[in-house]
Amino acid sequence: MNSESRIYVAGHTGMVGSAIVRCLEHNGYKNIIYRSHSELDLTDQAATDDFFRTEKPDYVFTAAAKVGGIHANNTYPADFIMENMLIECNIIKSSFKYNVEKLMFLGSSCIYPKTCPQPIKEEYLLTGPLEPTNEAYALAKISGIKMCQSYNRQYGTKYICAMPASLYGVNDRFDIYNAHVIPSMIIKLHGAMLEERPSVVLWGTGTPLREFLYVDDMARACLKLMLTYAGNEFINIGSGEEISIRDLAETIKKVIGYKGDIIFDATKPDGTPRRVIDNSRIQQTGWRPQIDMEEGLRLEYEYYLKHVLSKGEN
Repeated sequence: MNSESRIYVAGHTGMVGSAIVRCLEHNGYKNIIYRSHSELDLTDQAATDDFFRTEKPDYVFTAAAKVGGIHANNTYPADFIMENMLIECNIIKSSFKYNVEKLMFLGSSCIYPKTCPQPIKEEYLLTGPLEPTNEAYALAKISGIKMCQSYNRQYGTKYICAMPASLYGVNDRFDIYNAHVIPSMIIKLHGAMLEERPSVVLWGTGTPLREFLYVDDMARACLKLMLTYAGNEFINIGSGEEISIRDLAETIKKVIGYKGDIIFDATKPDGTPRRVIDNSRIQQTGWRPQIDMEEGLRLEYEYYLKHVLSKGEN
């Protein structure tokens, strides 16, 4: 891949895709192709085929997906499995049909069994039951991995897969009903601070352990893999550090400056009790995360204040 290669970033307006675009531009790649959802519906097979036939990208980053937090995944499972599988099938099929040189498929650490050993190694995939609240999304992502691996085995393609830890950062989705845990907490705690409420109620017990990775660190890892990796096994991308949901909430509370109490509602689901991934394979490439948790949360809160609240969103 060189500076003149035609590079398609699917999902460029989302948190993951926009970070990949920033990383590519920072590293001198000039010929980046993207389309908004209004311009190209990737669940439409004919439209996706026509786009690939016309644009003929050399490289593809598949960051387009229907994503959401525990509430959205648990409430709309049919939407999550159907839309994500359509997107994956259409992009992979068109990439093969129009001779894309190399494709990266991005999944999620939620693909792993609910109670597998920690830290989670890549080989633990499909060794036990999934977390029920996000099973539909996880199955779609697992299918994408298996499609890439199957094309590689049958046709000798170069379709690589990466599984990031839970991501956060610029362009995160700040939707109180469908957001992931960090933006959801930011919305609730910021609102409580403005209204001077004495307490905020959050879902679950606060005890689950999670690993988070700032999205720009993930984008650097993706570029590193696209340039150097051609194996058929997928690779985890994570910080290797974990934090409890309670400690995460307290850190966000500190960043925002909220002075009230945080109360956890144990009648609501916790999700997977612990999830931290083994990142030894990606570290072998020389990649390391550069943005620590508190710094990343400050950057995300600044983004929320400047680009979300200013538009009257959420």
